[in-house]
Amino acid sequence: MGKQIPISVSFDLPDGTPVTIETGKLATLAAGSVVVRIGETMLFAVVSSSKEPREGQSFFPLSVDYQEKFAAAGRIPGNFFRREARLSEHEILVSRLVDRAVRPLFPKGYMNDTQIIINLMSSEPEVLPDAYAALAGSAALAVSNLPFDGPISEVRVARINGKFIINPMKSDLANADLDIIVAATMENVMMVEGEMDECQEADLLEAIKVGHEAIKVQCEAQLKLKELVGEKAVIVPFVPAEEDAELKERINAFAKDKIYAVAKGALDKKKRKEGLEKVKEELKAHLTEAESEEWIDERWGECKEYLYYHQKNIIREMVLEEGVRLDGRKTDQVRPIWTEIDYLPATHGSAIFNRGETQALATLTLGSKTDKMMVDTAQELTFSNFILHYNFPGYSVGEVKPMRGPGRREVGHANLAGRSIKKVMPDEFPYTIRIVSDILESNGSSSMATVCAGTLALQDAGVPIKAPVSGVAMGMIADGERIAILTDILGDEDALGDMDFKVTGTKNGICACQMDIKVDGLPYEILAKALDQARDGRIHILDEMAKTIEDAREDFKPHAPRIVELKIDKSFIGAVIGPGGRIIQELQATTGTVINIEEVDDMGIVQISSNDKASIDAALEAINAITFTPQVGDVYDAKVATIQPYGVFVDFKGGKSGLLHVSEFAWERVEKVEDFFKEGDDVKVKLIGVDEKTGKLKLSRRALLEKPEGYVERPPRRGGDRRGGGRNDRRGGGRNDRRGGGRNDRRD
Repeated sequence: MGKQIPISVSFDLPDGTPVTIETGKLATLAAGSVVVRIGETMLFAVVSSSKEPREGQSFFPLSVDYQEKFAAAGRIPGNFFRREARLSEHEILVSRLVDRAVRPLFPKGYMNDTQIIINLMSSEPEVLPDAYAALAGSAALAVSNLPFDGPISEVRVARINGKFIINPMKSDLANADLDIIVAATMENVMMVEGEMDECQEADLLEAIKVGHEAIKVQCEAQLKLKELVGEKAVIVPFVPAEEDAELKERINAFAKDKIYAVAKGALDKKKRKEGLEKVKEELKAHLTEAESEEWIDERWGECKEYLYYHQKNIIREMVLEEGVRLDGRKTDQVRPIWTEIDYLPATHGSAIFNRGETQALATLTLGSKTDKMMVDTAQELTFSNFILHYNFPGYSVGEVKPMRGPGRREVGHANLAGRSIKKVMPDEFPYTIRIVSDILESNGSSSMATVCAGTLALQDAGVPIKAPVSGVAMGMIADGERIAILTDILGDEDALGDMDFKVTGTKNGICACQMDIKVDGLPYEILAKALDQARDGRIHILDEMAKTIEDAREDFKPHAPRIVELKIDKSFIGAVIGPGGRIIQELQATTGTVINIEEVDDMGIVQISSNDKASIDAALEAINAITFTPQVGDVYDAKVATIQPYGVFVDFKGGKSGLLHVSEFAWERVEKVEDFFKEGDDVKVKLIGVDEKTGKLKLSRRALLEKPEGYVERPPRRGGDRRGGGRNDRRGGGRNDRRGGGRNDRRD
């Protein structure tokens, strides 16, 4: 078989950057495959789907895996095996961005195992590939024959120097005060996720609009590519199951009033679940009596689907028509909140945030630079001094779940909460911070509870954050012109609603957001209303948190580590470290501290950490002694080390020594040095000069004494002593000294 002839289309980003989508060259046996190219950056996407649905499956079995090949950036993985292994958190987050955008566009009831694989195959440093992953995945679906109601695409929208930029370069993104990913079809926005520096609601809305306009161009390119490809031989058939209208109505007639009574009862999660479970059991008994055991065995799965359909519609109608929610709240009402700090006395910071039946326990640990987290991606190796982990154990929802490490959902929730809190961290803070949020109870909005609990833990620990952050999850139920926007949604409301919109921020503005829209044609006016309602809920929650603690504690806990940071001249770094690290290792061993040194901007940054202040002080004193540089004009406490006929050599701070010449002893004439000083005497001296050639220090005691009234300066004593002492002086006087002055001395 000869070389395949590829088919391609191209379009330009708003800044003129060309983007090409090509198919027909790689992986031609898959259902669909494309290569997206931006300059030297290339993403390869392929989709596959099984021919038959999975038996007994109740939700669409879609998996999206985005992986960056390290060879793409000319790097070898830094792990033990030196190969790409399980997906990193960064890759999981990009996979979730694609999954959340494409999943809703597959038909209800499609249960064929489907896989989308997206690989970064070639990478240039300035291009951020995550903004093109969904474009690649959607284009691969577009040229396949899978039942996908697309295309979609995603773009990054960043506001840089007041201007919105689509898919900016990596170096430019460092100056952005708003950074979001927007996913959309030609007609509708599907998803928004990102962070911002306390931006206003109108700014976020404008950014979404700008992103959607750019996405329309990318969707048109995919439609053109699909047209060029034409029909393909690989076909995955999908025939929707026929609906039994008569059975569906029978179930509605039996269960409607029972479901409504449970929904209107303002019950807690456990009792509501028990009530709805009882309705299901009664329905099964009723149908078994009316039909037969065999009939139930064959059709009970179908019956449960109809029952859930009616349950969802009854609850939605109650909210739209009566403005009453499952727990009795109004649409804009936040559940009752209680908070507590310092719950765990041995931690560096801890807090409980409880909102309704959602409870998060946050713990905070302060560490040094050695505790930074290494982030190894294909494009770069970096270290982070802020870590947030989110755990969602099965018992939080009353279930049994194996403890197998964090899943994709937990990684996503941790990322959203971490991005939110990181926006208010102090600019200069020498610690590494790890926050762990354990969800102990969950009935919706646990990621937002993590934001609140994490903020309280930071305040409890004494971390000087810029402002407290809170988060609220918004929902929406829409039916034609009737729309209800829900503040602080329950888990059940998330499942039956048309939007899940999480917003975090301070009282000044939004820090992060995550939005998934499940309904077509959501007007921007409704989105603006949801943002305004979210702001009210966010501020209400901040006020409740402030009842426990308004500002961070003035100091850390007594048992928390202390870190002192000092800057030294770059030339002293080697002296502090010592040969083979001997000096710094001895310092750490003798003082019980952890010492880190790194070069930043031609300066040495030294961090000393310990739980004991005395240990830090001891390490500081030792390092200051090593790095001490005497300054002319400074005064020091010194000790006489050796005595010479022309003066004394004294030792002072930092192991430094210098000559205190006899002429600088006092204002009066000193005939004999031994009559004035003896070895071991303490003396206060002032540095009056440094020899430019030799670096020798010239000291004076006289300069610290008051000049006698009527004092007349006498001519200098004869001899070479006036020069401050030569090399031989330190040895007790050179050959010329013993002769009463050398040749040069006599010329004086």
